[in-house]
Amino acid sequence: MGLMAQSTRRRLKGAAAFLAISVAMSVLMTERVWACQAVPAKAAPQAKTTSQASGAVTNAGPELGVVLDRLIAVVNEDVILESDVDEERRFEEVQPYRSAPVFSREKIIERLIDRTLILQQAALEPEDAIPDRDLDAQLATLRKDIPACKQYHCESDDGWKKYLGDHGFTEKEFRARWKQRMQLLKFIEVRFRNGINVKDSEIQEYYEKTMLPEYAKRNVTPPKLETIQKRIEEVLLQQEVGALLQDWLKSLRAQGSVRIIMPGEVTP
Repeated sequence: MGLMAQSTRRRLKGAAAFLAISVAMSVLMTERVWACQAVPAKAAPQAKTTSQASGAVTNAGPELGVVLDRLIAVVNEDVILESDVDEERRFEEVQPYRSAPVFSREKIIERLIDRTLILQQAALEPEDAIPDRDLDAQLATLRKDIPACKQYHCESDDGWKKYLGDHGFTEKEFRARWKQRMQLLKFIEVRFRNGINVKDSEIQEYYEKTMLPEYAKRNVTPPKLETIQKRIEEVLLQQEVGALLQDWLKSLRAQGSVRIIMPGEVTP
């Protein structure tokens, strides 16, 4: 959450333990604001004792325990909670063009770790904020592109709010989350894409070795290269950015401290 989540998460102090709190604080769990992507928005973590850090349990009485949240990972000094994993799953369900129908829990955790690392770096190299008009334009397009939005009539404000509510978001929460997503993509593009040059020979090779065989397999007449050259260039640019990003993330992991908390593990 780096860019917008300072109000919704706390740094681990000392040995990454939480302080004890009373049961009354659990009410805050229903009032928290999910601020934003690229690290998922964090609810303000409920304080816990060291022995409770992995289970995140606060006793409500001599025989009653209330599970509030669970520590999943520590990325440098930032924490990822079980609630973040759940929010990321719900946010993925809202995406109109998902690369996979279902993400495993392990894959979600890895994505959250990567996003946290990116956000930590983005905080050191702040970009101009995304204008509200750009955010409004993307959300308007999103409301048209999500297949399930048709049955909710997302073109209306009430339908959009209903759709988001059924996925566990208020309109304000989702708006902040999508804005953070845009900010992260902008950061990645500025950092990596501007230095990439795609050669004409690379475009030609992709067209002949990748696209033409695919069209032939489908018995479809391929378009002329000049009509799709820009699209091929965009694909190759994205591939280059993806490769550079993965290498960069590996170096960030190696230089920093990433620890995944196993179920039942007690943090020191």
